[in-house]
Amino acid sequence: MIEVNSYRLPNGLQLLHHRDATTKMAAVNILYDVGSRDEKPGRTGMAHLFEHLMFGGTRNIPNFDSPLQEAGGESNAWTSSDLTNFYEILPAQNIETAFWLESDRMANMAFSQQSLDVQKGVVVEEFKQRCVNVPYGDLDHLLRSTAFVVHPYRWPVIGERFEDIENVTLDEVRDFFACHYSPCNAILCVTGNVDFEQAVRLSEKWLGCLPNHGRTIRNLPVEPKSNAPKRACVHRDVPQDMIIKAYHTCGRNKAGFPVCDIISDILANGSSARFFKNVLMKSDVFTDLDAAVWGSIDPGLLVVKGKLSSGASIDEAERLIKNEVDSLAKGNVSRYEIEKYVNKLESKECFENISYADKASKLCYYQLIYGDANEVNNEISKYRQITTEQVASEASRLFDVANETTIFYGPSFQ
Repeated sequence: MIEVNSYRLPNGLQLLHHRDATTKMAAVNILYDVGSRDEKPGRTGMAHLFEHLMFGGTRNIPNFDSPLQEAGGESNAWTSSDLTNFYEILPAQNIETAFWLESDRMANMAFSQQSLDVQKGVVVEEFKQRCVNVPYGDLDHLLRSTAFVVHPYRWPVIGERFEDIENVTLDEVRDFFACHYSPCNAILCVTGNVDFEQAVRLSEKWLGCLPNHGRTIRNLPVEPKSNAPKRACVHRDVPQDMIIKAYHTCGRNKAGFPVCDIISDILANGSSARFFKNVLMKSDVFTDLDAAVWGSIDPGLLVVKGKLSSGASIDEAERLIKNEVDSLAKGNVSRYEIEKYVNKLESKECFENISYADKASKLCYYQLIYGDANEVNNEISKYRQITTEQVASEASRLFDVANETTIFYGPSFQ
């Protein structure tokens, strides 16, 4: 069990804390409730751009990493469709350095045209390397734009087009920062060998004085329920043909999500999973076949991806996938099979929770999606309660043909 302390500052910033006396280190994790779903068409990729811009220095601290490195620390960040996460890891005795740095960049970001141009160039080059100049690089773009009609999940975190980032103005950057990077839109977690009282004191000293600009109210379009299958056929000069099937799921914080997660595990988690045992080992149609469910806050996707062997029939590939998902929908699942994957999940969670740094980001995440970081301690029990009947019922809904998006991708398709 992870013992969580919490405290909310008057300006709205949420502080979380967990003491780990087994280490001499500490982690300071700050999560901003902003991701690519908060962007607008024509200006996609903004949240990811800000992940870079936030390390660009301020009027007071021109180089973010230098003071941290001098204190024996390191930092990094990541962006998703739903959030942007920054963290510092450093000796516990030097933890105030991290508070100083985070406070300064929340209050004093000095966006200049020069720094914006530099980071725009970095992000555009990353886009081209990941999505343009590499085989299968545009696959995520195609999947999202086919599966989603109106929700912002229809573009990836890196952006819909690199031109969106190229055309961003300095005023737009300042507006985006003012809307999303304020104390009331942030969750701060301190873990490691730091007392709760010290965490509160440092939070109030460095972050409590920052003004509350108010939260930006989201009004995201709701993705309509699909009433017919979606299919796309795309020719690309890549080494192998691929088939991708995606099925709309509920959001991460809904009761049905653990069931969807277990279904993806039953299909593709390890050498005892059904795709491996029943498809890869018994036929030569696929060289690889996998499944994974998004953990997005709004309704997302369970995605099946398969790479076809040379000369394999796409119809046969689709039939083999359908056989496995239909089997689950018909109730062909045992209690043992569910428990096996819940045990694997519990083992994974236990190993992750050894790390004070992993706990810091995890607690912020659970606070965001549930409004209560203590829900981290109830996660496994939700999976333990899953029944065979629930798996069959959810699989029947999930794999309904009207809920399906299929993409045929590769050199054999026109």
